[in-house]
Amino acid sequence: MSADLPIRIIVGLGNPGRDYAETRHNVGFMVLDRLARRFGAEWKLDKARKGELAVGPGVLLIKPQTFMNCSGECVGPIMRYYKFEPEQVLVIYDDISFPVGTMRLRASGSAGGHNGMKSLIAHLGGEKFPRLRVGIGAPGQKEMVGHVLGKFAPDERPLLEECLAKAEEATAMMIREGFQAAANKFNVKKEKKPRKKPGQAETPAESPSAENTENTVPAGEVTA
Repeated sequence: MSADLPIRIIVGLGNPGRDYAETRHNVGFMVLDRLARRFGAEWKLDKARKGELAVGPGVLLIKPQTFMNCSGECVGPIMRYYKFEPEQVLVIYDDISFPVGTMRLRASGSAGGHNGMKSLIAHLGGEKFPRLRVGIGAPGQKEMVGHVLGKFAPDERPLLEECLAKAEEATAMMIREGFQAAANKFNVKKEKKPRKKPGQAETPAESPSAENTENTVPAGEVTA
């Protein structure tokens, strides 16, 4: 991602309406609501642009009202109207790959099976736009739709709230200092493992169960 292009649009993905307000699929909306309160910004429904919009310090906050699978229909036209580049559009959304309480910043990437991201990639013209992925946990034995449209369990709420607060801080830092500065602070780095000598037994730190396989941010681990 180019360091010369500041973030100008922040998109939170979710589904409109009270029935979806506290569901896992709506964590993007949750972070955007926190940012709007932080900036003292007021949400206004723009039916023509198919979204709720609020103005922050040098940024436009967007909650698409198209339902998740058509999110790009809202964001793409707004980006082009203001003549911004895809790299200036930050998207915040849910990710089943990460446990509740974790998040990750990436400068670009595929949709990873997420229908909202598929729509954005189609309407923004490619995958080169930054994103903040908020972990909602894997469905396990549950059916996928029921999982993402379900609500968080009571014991998950504290982890979720800590993660939402960190996502808010990471986004605010990104606005002030750029994407890379926020990624450097809020993405946990993988620890380098010492090389194992021939014949040396595997230590617990090198076992697969102890390996940190993702650059995730456990809630409470990073001081903001």
